[in-house]
Amino acid sequence: MVFYFTSAVVSPPYTIYMGVDKFENEDLIKYGWPEDVWFHVDKMSSAHVYLRLPKGQAIEDIPTSVLDDCAQLVKANSIQGNKKNNVSVVYTLWENLKKTNDMDVGQVGFHKQKQVHVMSVEKRINEIVNRLNKTKTEKFPDLRSEREKRDQEERDGRHKEIQEKRRKEKEEERKRAAEAEVRSYSHLMKEENMKSNLDGGSDSDDFM
Repeated sequence: MVFYFTSAVVSPPYTIYMGVDKFENEDLIKYGWPEDVWFHVDKMSSAHVYLRLPKGQAIEDIPTSVLDDCAQLVKANSIQGNKKNNVSVVYTLWENLKKTNDMDVGQVGFHKQKQVHVMSVEKRINEIVNRLNKTKTEKFPDLRSEREKRDQEERDGRHKEIQEKRRKEKEEERKRAAEAEVRSYSHLMKEENMKSNLDGGSDSDDFM
């Protein structure tokens, strides 16, 4: 089971989601999207919370209010973290998550520590947590199928972009060829490049 939340503090709203347990988290780690940002309470057991970014948005461009929503949600779903003040929440792009065979179920590391962001959460803000919980829905998604569909759409999109690029290149080639032909024709039609049968005199006799 996966819980979905809507962060509507900005427009358009963002989708936040998290697995119900460590086994669901394992699938989320495996079948996450490149557009996902992963959140976790640092050095404590907590839920794995994901924020889905609009395509093309950088992690640095996430609105502060949306970051606060994710941080409050992950803190509220940490047995230890929910009871403490001044906890740290780490977040990074899904692609930076590192999973090895010797790790426990639901455990992850990072490929590049420099790409891990840290934010401090002073205390639980019930207003935020309650607002998000009112939007919560429960689903049983086929995470693998959804990822495969996303990847296929990505490939189809790139294929269309390549085809469109080639079409534009061919159109430009035809346009340049047509312009070159016009320039060549204009050159031939210039008065100094044109001759008549009266130019240069005549060797024939005139007859009356």
